[in-house]
Amino acid sequence: MTAPDPAFDHAAEDLWVFGYGSLIWRPGFEFAERRPAHILGMHRSLCIYSFDHRGTPERPGLVLGLDFGGACRGIAYRVATKRRPATLKYLRDREQTTAVYRELVRGIALDGKPERRVDALCYAVDRGHPQYAGRLTHDRQLQIVRQAHGRSGNNRDYVLETAKALDALGIVDHDLQVVAQRLKNSPEAHVGPG
Repeated sequence: MTAPDPAFDHAAEDLWVFGYGSLIWRPGFEFAERRPAHILGMHRSLCIYSFDHRGTPERPGLVLGLDFGGACRGIAYRVATKRRPATLKYLRDREQTTAVYRELVRGIALDGKPERRVDALCYAVDRGHPQYAGRLTHDRQLQIVRQAHGRSGNNRDYVLETAKALDALGIVDHDLQVVAQRLKNSPEAHVGPG
């Protein structure tokens, strides 16, 4: 697991990006290929307080991070070499607004027979960052998500869209499913901006 070196931005090769949350249902960049993939040694978790996209510093939301341990299924995107600089700029502007993620290059496995391993850009949580929430109970996650809203919309929609996208891919994420199901079964309680 390594942070990209300065030459990474200008490498003359296609870029692979691993998506595990909103990048699955809203990548926002042009890609040449989209493949189911998985990563070992990391797992998807609602473990980041959102002060920007899905909450505010006064009323934080809760978003997904790649945390250490376990495994995670998601989507790998191959970006053509010519789109590499623009895609990296877009991802950094989107993912690093508060620098809560560590930008890493990790080996991932593309699903298929046989599996193919590639190095991919991943955004893993920085456990030392003040926005790292750690492992919260489902009740606490639900409480936070129901009341939060940020510049990208309400937190409830973020969780439900991600759960729906994972379901469509046949990806089981028990913890996220529990929170999403409870959100579906409870009245909306989020508060809009302002």
